[in-house]
Amino acid sequence: MAKIGFIGLGQMGSGMCRNLIKGGHQLKVYDCAEAAVQNMVDAGAEAATSARAAAEGAEVVFTMLPIGDIVYQTVFGPDGIAEGISNDAIYVDMSTILPEETRNIGRKLAEQGVAMVDAPVGRTSAHAVAGTSTFMVGGDKEHVQRVMPYLECMGECITHCGPLGTGATVKLVNNYISAVCNLVTAEGMALGLAAGADQDTMVEVISQTPAGLGHIKTTWPAKALADDPSPAFMLDLARKDLGLALTAAADAKVPLATGSVTREIYNIASAAGHGREDWTTGIYRTVKHLANAT
Repeated sequence: MAKIGFIGLGQMGSGMCRNLIKGGHQLKVYDCAEAAVQNMVDAGAEAATSARAAAEGAEVVFTMLPIGDIVYQTVFGPDGIAEGISNDAIYVDMSTILPEETRNIGRKLAEQGVAMVDAPVGRTSAHAVAGTSTFMVGGDKEHVQRVMPYLECMGECITHCGPLGTGATVKLVNNYISAVCNLVTAEGMALGLAAGADQDTMVEVISQTPAGLGHIKTTWPAKALADDPSPAFMLDLARKDLGLALTAAADAKVPLATGSVTREIYNIASAAGHGREDWTTGIYRTVKHLANAT
């Protein structure tokens, strides 16, 4: 049984706390909402009067907070974690914040001999309650190994992504792809409805293609991820089809903002000589070049 400090008892944090308690650990919790603290006390935790008090005597201290500024103030502000945490403890931030914010906090804590791991959370509050969250973890290997048993109480898919801050990086990449896919899915469905297609029929068809299944597990492994330009489907054909969809959308007066920007990138890729390459490889090569990420 470990002594754990936990700060941030919202929908995600409260579910995680309950699973740590179920795992037999002794929790000292803090949140600015007294009702949230009381709920955890009723579940078996001890209430702390501040972040500092939650950190005192803990082997590991977790935070699950909304934004980077709040994380920083919770760590370094008055009665913050940094004033109470011991040098042999590990601080784990599970918030979704900028990678540089994570690294900045880690550097400052290192000056007082405290190790940090970032472990932003994937999935939803329902998964947090069920103990099936996803964690994208950044930090030194030895520190990650020390906190792994506690993460395993709260999640089922835990990936060590690299040094401190890479957990935050991978989380932002994942969320970016998810957010853009959400919008383009909405745009595509709206186009279909405006043109008279049935929603359930569209879902049935799309669920069987990369548009519904996701490119990372379908079209990308053999082509884009392998940097194989031989076309399973040529980029110029995808560009042509995209143009047809945008024409149909204009006729139906359906705004496709994402599609319009996407066409510009496809045009750039084609002009750069990728038109006869596989559509995934050509686009990936183009975007990496534009981002100086090659």
